[in-house]
Amino acid sequence: MDPVIIVGAGPVGLTLALALARQEVPSVVLDEGPGKDEPRPARTVVLREDTAALLERLTGAALGDHGTRWTGWRSLRRRQVMSEIDFTADEPAPLHLAQHVLTRALRAAVADQPLVELAVDSRLDSMEQERSGVTAHTRGPKGTWWRGSYLVGCDGPRSTVRKLQDIRFPGRTAVERHAVAALRAELPWEGQALLHRMPPWRPSGPSAGEVTARPLPDGVWRLDWLLPPGKDLVTPEMLVARIRETLAGWSDGPTPAYDLLDTGVHTVHHRLARRWRAGRVFLAGDAAHLLGALGTQGLDEGLRDADNLAWKLAPAWHHGPHDALLDSYQAERRAVVAARLRAADQLLPVLRGGGGLRHYVPGVARGHDALLTDGHLGRGTLGAPGAYAGSPLAPRHLEAEIAVDTPPGAPVTDVRVTAEDGSFVRLRDRLGRGALLVVLIAPGTGVWDRKHWVSAGVMPRLAAAVTALPHPAELLVAEEYPGAPAHSVLLVRPDGHLVTALSGVRPADLYAAAEATLGGAAKENEATAEAGSAMR
Repeated sequence: MDPVIIVGAGPVGLTLALALARQEVPSVVLDEGPGKDEPRPARTVVLREDTAALLERLTGAALGDHGTRWTGWRSLRRRQVMSEIDFTADEPAPLHLAQHVLTRALRAAVADQPLVELAVDSRLDSMEQERSGVTAHTRGPKGTWWRGSYLVGCDGPRSTVRKLQDIRFPGRTAVERHAVAALRAELPWEGQALLHRMPPWRPSGPSAGEVTARPLPDGVWRLDWLLPPGKDLVTPEMLVARIRETLAGWSDGPTPAYDLLDTGVHTVHHRLARRWRAGRVFLAGDAAHLLGALGTQGLDEGLRDADNLAWKLAPAWHHGPHDALLDSYQAERRAVVAARLRAADQLLPVLRGGGGLRHYVPGVARGHDALLTDGHLGRGTLGAPGAYAGSPLAPRHLEAEIAVDTPPGAPVTDVRVTAEDGSFVRLRDRLGRGALLVVLIAPGTGVWDRKHWVSAGVMPRLAAAVTALPHPAELLVAEEYPGAPAHSVLLVRPDGHLVTALSGVRPADLYAAAEATLGGAAKENEATAEAGSAMR
């Protein structure tokens, strides 16, 4: 079987390659550059806790040592503190790090992975696909033809893959612009991220704008200033003036000493590809969607694309066509991103309006602040990871299905579980291996040696049901799970989304749910085999 061809060696493409390798699927990553990334301190990423955990599983690197988890969040409007949040173990902060640091960790992991081939100086210029695979041609010093089983375009906003497949990419251009600076300085809010709306040193009106400050390691901060609408050139003089007035305003005195490391202009576009799959060709990351206003993080969504697609490509690569499963990638991921884009487009005019209703209706400004905070912190309407509630993979009509605190299709809570070897691990640590996870909720088992309960009660019957599933599955045991009664059974997808929760051990329902999760794979494969026999 030919490897999967991945076009683009940014974080999304490299993550996809490592996620496939974790499931024994080889890949070739076509990198149009020389294989190195220029350090840009002003280009950073904000990752939700579960996305950061995904990257740490794949790279084996402690990314938290190279980034910052904020101790808190502070929101101001003029001189008034609108809200303060202290992050805790139950509500952890997002991880903030420079993008080149993340890419470097991914490249190091790829270099150690024999199932991944990285082809530098290889720019895609043509491709063809047929029923059995994909052929791609690259130009450059190492221009050649590549043969693959599937091809995934992770090649950014100007995606060559998308253009070659003639996939439309409609949306809005220049929704917002931000001037960006990375600098080393001492700010009054050590370790805290800050959103300051309508700072008092700026003239009132539409140009008052807002500024965010996000800490990085070693006393470095990333500052973003929302620019007024238009295409006015951001000059070095203007940016330095913004830095000086902002630092002076926050220090209530003269401008404190600072060391300017990097600058840039971040332009936010909102676009969504019409199709994310064309036969054996897929789009992921910025090639499929652009979003980034109101604190949303496009890279975080791109990494979720890779996680979702990897576990669906793996069965198709190992066992043959799984069209319903592969089609679900577009159905799930495009719906989630589209919902976030709609929410941002609807709320953006309200949140950015210069005055109006919020001056006359008590609490409106505070409500706007809460929405912005949700977007920046990756939660709520504007920021929370999407759930695949309407997924075509969702099982139907399960007699024993019960409700727990995690809705079907949503990411599961990371609880402690006992693995099959008796070790205690986090549920999240078992994700991404290609196997389904079956979790029995059994209070009290944590205080007993596994040998005392593995052959008692419902365990033998559940173990037999797990062995009979139409896809490899791992049986885990948890002392508790939010909202789940004792002896309930959870079925979890390889990407950590809940399929269903069942009341007790119900082998028939468990089998039906697993089969639905694979797109009815067993029936599909039988039909494919019958069709092949008829053709022979």
